[in-house]
Amino acid sequence: MKLAIVAFAVILLIFLLVKFKLNIFISLVVTAFLTAFALQVPLARIPEFITTGIGDQLDDLAIVFGLGAMLGKLITDSGGGYRIAHTLIEHSGKKKIQVCVILAAFIFGLTLSFEASLVVLLPLVFVLANEVGIPLLALALPMATTLAVLHNLVPPHPSPTAVAGILHADLTQVISFGLLISIILILLIGPAFEHFLRKFYPQVYHKQRSLLGIGRAKKFDLENTPSFGKSILTVMMPVILIGLAGIMKYALPNNGLNKAFQFIGNANIAMLLSLIFAIFTMGISQKTSMTEIGARLEAALTQIAILLFIVGGVGAFRQILEEGGITNYIAALFTNTHLSPILAAWLITALLRVSIGSATISALTAASLVGPLLAQSGVAPVLVVLAIGAGSIFADHVNDASFWIVKEYFDLTLKETFLSWTALTAVISITGLALIYGLSLFI
Repeated sequence: MKLAIVAFAVILLIFLLVKFKLNIFISLVVTAFLTAFALQVPLARIPEFITTGIGDQLDDLAIVFGLGAMLGKLITDSGGGYRIAHTLIEHSGKKKIQVCVILAAFIFGLTLSFEASLVVLLPLVFVLANEVGIPLLALALPMATTLAVLHNLVPPHPSPTAVAGILHADLTQVISFGLLISIILILLIGPAFEHFLRKFYPQVYHKQRSLLGIGRAKKFDLENTPSFGKSILTVMMPVILIGLAGIMKYALPNNGLNKAFQFIGNANIAMLLSLIFAIFTMGISQKTSMTEIGARLEAALTQIAILLFIVGGVGAFRQILEEGGITNYIAALFTNTHLSPILAAWLITALLRVSIGSATISALTAASLVGPLLAQSGVAPVLVVLAIGAGSIFADHVNDASFWIVKEYFDLTLKETFLSWTALTAVISITGLALIYGLSLFI
């Protein structure tokens, strides 16, 4: 019954958006209230859960998104993105641009979250797509595939790291085999699905003249843009800071210097320091006035404001689903299951992911449920950790912030987002499960 309510809530949300053309944020909040009634959430606590959901969701993303949008705006408006795009095209050729984007996403995705990587990388990808003369989606889908896979399968990202701890899996094995599965998925699924989508649903590929937080594409005189070295260093600064903190965490004793590195490596602090660095490299050193720099920063925040409201609305919807007992209901369905730990882990996580939206909560809940089952089997814990990671990617849709981030940034309709992003994440997840079963033959 509870799963039927979830399905009805999703249908209602789509109906409000498509038929009534209601604002996305309002549609999400209205759906959250009606779902709360259907799930018999205590009436007096519904407003509290709504505001808690919005706050918790924005607590994770608002600062990173705001700082990332401003960083991207400075790099793009200064011509730094144009310089990087021109250099990559000149040295690798137009045919290898997709490979360059995947490689860049891989580097960013190892340390930054999906959302932070996307908001920093996408302005550069937008400039590249315009310079090469191809639709943004041709580069953005392989990029997003790379980021999603790494975020859910490879430590030190929070979800796979926590799941490895719960299931007592060897972290070195999780990293090694997680990277192996990730690389295969990235090289196999990203370009292949993009090619498939282009062939069977070509209307989704349209030239994008402007980008959320950035505005319209601009042309520059190359000699007036920042140098390639300065531009690429500015783009890479968040990765450098967070990566350095990760190395120093294990290279140094637990002293004051280590704590200073961990402070700098915090995602919010790293993005703030990177923005300050960009103000100098992409602004002041280019003889741009502080008035103009301030105007660019303000424009970036103004343009992403609606997206932050949408993300908050998703948090409200998800909080109601959790408080309505969806997680416990799904957990009860798999009590005393006789499925293999790998399949059970994937199924539980995938069902939770589709029902409540949060990849992290789905993964952690699944880990606690399959722990006893794993203890009674001879299956290597690393395989179950990876199965949970693959399941947490499955069929991203309207109850998750990533769905709306992709929709708004990639300038897609609701239908196009389902047919591209939701379908892509389902294919990644199912293929990941198949690869994990293949890996189980050897370990």
